[in-house]
Amino acid sequence: MSIHSSLKIGSGLSRVRNVFKRVERLAILKEQARWSEEDSVYGLPKVRTRFKVATKKKKKKAEEAS
Repeated sequence: MSIHSSLKIGSGLSRVRNVFKRVERLAILKEQARWSEEDSVYGLPKVRTRFKVATKKKKKKAEEAS
C-alpha cells in the first residue's frame, strides 16, 4: 500500500511564508532601527514580508555582437 501524495512531506516549508515568527520580526525591526532591547516584545509593528521578484533573463553579449 502506498502513501497518498498529500501526506508526503517532500520539501516541507521550502516555499515563501507570508508570516514571520516573533524572532524573525525582531531581527528585521532591529535592522531598520525600529526596535531596541528596552522595548516590549508585545504589540510589535507590522513588518512587510519579502517577496520573490521575477527578473528577465539578459541576452548574452556574444549574441548581440553577431
